[in-house]
Amino acid sequence: MTTSRTYDLVIFGASGFTGEFVVEEVARSTAEGPKGNLKWAIAGRSREKLEKVLEQAAETLGKPELKTEVDILIADISDAESLASMSRQTAIVLTCVGPYRFFGEPVIKACVENGAHCIDISGEPQFLESMQLNYNSLAAEKGVYVVGSCGFDSIPADMGVIYTKEQLKEQAEGTLTAVESFLSVNSGPEGSCIHDGTWQSAIYGFSDQDNLKNLRRKFGYKPLPVVGSKIKRRGAVFYSEEVQKYAIPFMGSDPSVVKRTQRYLHEELQESPVQYGAFAAVGGICSVIKLMFAGLLFWMFVKFSFGRNLLIKYPKWFSFGYFTKEGPTREQMEGSSFSMTFFGEGYSKDKDPDQDKPNMKIVTQVKGPEPGYIATPIAMVQAAITLLNEPQSIPKKGGVYTPGAAFYKTSLIERLNKHGIQFSVITKPEV
Repeated sequence: MTTSRTYDLVIFGASGFTGEFVVEEVARSTAEGPKGNLKWAIAGRSREKLEKVLEQAAETLGKPELKTEVDILIADISDAESLASMSRQTAIVLTCVGPYRFFGEPVIKACVENGAHCIDISGEPQFLESMQLNYNSLAAEKGVYVVGSCGFDSIPADMGVIYTKEQLKEQAEGTLTAVESFLSVNSGPEGSCIHDGTWQSAIYGFSDQDNLKNLRRKFGYKPLPVVGSKIKRRGAVFYSEEVQKYAIPFMGSDPSVVKRTQRYLHEELQESPVQYGAFAAVGGICSVIKLMFAGLLFWMFVKFSFGRNLLIKYPKWFSFGYFTKEGPTREQMEGSSFSMTFFGEGYSKDKDPDQDKPNMKIVTQVKGPEPGYIATPIAMVQAAITLLNEPQSIPKKGGVYTPGAAFYKTSLIERLNKHGIQFSVITKPEV
């Protein structure tokens, strides 16, 4: 993606908790830019805070040149002209400012209007889908690509389903019709936690479910066709024979994002849609009891503004220490990891999905480092580098896309494999 603009990419919100780690990941990846170089800058409200981010990155990575070679742009969500100025100077904006339902749209608006592509790491279905509804046509007209959920939410799930589909086809000429994913997050001796920005996004998202339903009606979509046997329904808590643990439905954006990708592949590329179920492993019975108690408290409080204020004020207490205002330490991050295992079923080429039962199975896995602040920056930066380097492989017209729709025909999975987010086949296709 050749550009006459000053920068290949700008990180907006670079002084935020996640933004700091995105800065470090970009600094590690500069040789992967177009022609072996990456022109980049950081942006935010406070020059002083941004300078400290560069100092921290320079010290952590042993790259003192970052303090003088990386430009700083001043841009503020409340100042539309500053966002427009930032957008005019770069090919891509990586926006790290959340919750996106409050701070995401002004950035996307500025990018679309001023010809800059935009990548975010939102895990908020209402934001992601409303941006598609409101900006897809204008982005297409302008030739701008807006790609949401390019962090842990939801690249492992979205690209994992695509990888599973491709492997069944390549290894056994099979057609994938349904897949379930099970997420496991592992922590080291230091434990693990998540910054409360994610907690806030969840609070506002769950309190606004009715508006999400109304938003989806506006698209006027017909239901996607069900190919093959219908995916089985799971309970709110169940014991999974697949992972030998209790599990619950995954509450993040993965189901929404994967479904939007499957709709795009079906409607635009005439591919067979894949049914998808997303779950999270929670461990043994003690973990289930603890989770049920926390979940009950959350649901009781999230319905009322007074309760939401308490949840936001005391994230550590209400989440049993899982969400904190400080976020994880670097030691906690280094000891944490994730795995997402996909159990897929489908049909061999001699079977009819309309008549027969599925006769093929495959198991794949995506695994990687700590999901929120190591894997997420890796995924976000590799998405941007893919967009810069492979314009011939992305959809021909601009628009608001999911990762799977935007990067379906690119080498993103291979790039992620090289950076520690690994896609692999656990059990080869079998009849």
